[in-house]
Formats: sequence, C-alpha cells, structure tokens
Amino acid sequence: MEKLSSSQKQYLRGLAHHLSPMIFVGKNGVTDGTIISTIKALDAHELIKAKFNEHKDKKKELSNLISDKTNSEIIGRIGNIVILYKQQPDQDKRNIKLP
Repeated sequence: MEKLSSSQKQYLRGLAHHLSPMIFVGKNGVTDGTIISTIKALDAHELIKAKFNEHKDKKKELSNLISDKTNSEIIGRIGNIVILYKQQPDQDKRNIKLP
C-alpha cells in the first residue's frame, strides 16, 4: 500500500466519523492480544477506531506501536481515540474504495 494523500486521509476520517471503537487499550497496555484483535478487525473492516481507556499519557507512542505491528496507517487522532486503516490486499474483499 502506498502512502495515503491528505485528501484520502480526510475521506477516511469522514467514513470513520460514525464508527464506534472496536479496540480498547486498558490497564495492560498494548498486549499481543491487542495486536491480534487489531489485525483481525483491520482484515474484516479496513477502517477501525481504537480507544485508550488507560495509558492516555502514552497514547501517541502506543498508537504508533499498534500501527507498526499491524502494518496499518494512522488516519487521525481525536482525544483518546485513534483511527487506523489498512487496505485489504484482496481486491474482491475491499469495502473501501479510495478516491
């Protein structure tokens, strides 16, 4: 997946507006279970939100860690929520068509 343009990120932020968080980072921080759940959610939906219930002071570093380990791209951060996107490699299964 090539780097997303700012207009593509803006488009994805608009799509994510109505989404509820699917991944929650709690007192244990970013665990292997968190990464596995994130990978599964990205494979199924491509665009997800993750919410930091704990470790709010480290949310930037932890969201970068999640992005790196899942090979996804951070689309935006709003408060304690991060929006992640990973394009489905199989064209037939893609839900989102980028402009």
